[in-house]
Amino acid sequence: MDTSYLSTTRDIYRDAALNPQQGLCCTTTPVWQLPDLAVPKNMLAMNYGCGSTVHPRDLTNSPTVLYVGVGGGMELLQFAYFTRRPGAVIGLDVVDEMLAACRTNLHEAELQNPWFRSSFVDLRKGDALALPVADESVDVAAQNCLFNIFHDRDLKRALSEMYRVLKPHGRLILSDPVCASPMPEHLRNDERLRALCLTGAIPLDDYVKRMTDIGFGTVEVRAKRPYRVLAPHRYPTQRTIVVESVEICAIKDPVPADGPCVFTGRTAIYHGPDDYFDDRKGHFLTQNQPLAVCDKTARALASLGRDDIYITGPTYFYDGGGCC
Repeated sequence: MDTSYLSTTRDIYRDAALNPQQGLCCTTTPVWQLPDLAVPKNMLAMNYGCGSTVHPRDLTNSPTVLYVGVGGGMELLQFAYFTRRPGAVIGLDVVDEMLAACRTNLHEAELQNPWFRSSFVDLRKGDALALPVADESVDVAAQNCLFNIFHDRDLKRALSEMYRVLKPHGRLILSDPVCASPMPEHLRNDERLRALCLTGAIPLDDYVKRMTDIGFGTVEVRAKRPYRVLAPHRYPTQRTIVVESVEICAIKDPVPADGPCVFTGRTAIYHGPDDYFDDRKGHFLTQNQPLAVCDKTARALASLGRDDIYITGPTYFYDGGGCC
């Protein structure tokens, strides 16, 4: 398989490390506003992502965190805000210049944040396709706007590597572009546009299936928002293509016998004559109280044909408390 696109990607991000580029990827994504957290200006300018992978509910009990594709180090700093112990956050990148820029930014962050120590972050050179990290050694693994760059075989390998290094019940947090329908082949094969996180996007359902095929038993789609528009007058396409960004959490739980649990923001509400509805399969709906349900449960409830259970479509916003 041709892997020349990876060299193109490294060249682009080598230049982005030496000459920070406001607007590359989605550097205007809102930044967490946390007490006593100051983000250095250059770190913010190098926020080369399309969302956030830092969620407080994933970061309880001082976890060990792996972050692949360090960028300017902003998310490393945010992860360290919650862990605050030496080496708790591992930052990995394949581009020497990006590692050097990130290290400089972290030293600046140490000057601006009395609580922060550069030793909280362990920067390593390494490839997402062969992580220099031991099996089942991290609680949280994350990447932001990186995996969409990979072609199918490499994407499978990158996801498998993340699965390998996660502890049982560990969490893989991803932020990546997706598209409603498959990207035209000539755009998928444009190395520069792919490296700029524009044309490697795949449909959300395909992306989720890749995670469940690897073995993740639970997948949460936490957010979906507009990202980019590829219009014919600016890009080599005959139709307008809308690209969105998603934030996803894939949990290394065992896959249930009836298939993985995928949460896309669906809700079920029982409004019948009784105080509750029990489907005898572990799903208990209290009278007129919303319950977040995975897509599998939503389909099962809908198949009952009852007119006293209201089920929403996907909202692509899920913040926990679900049926499984």
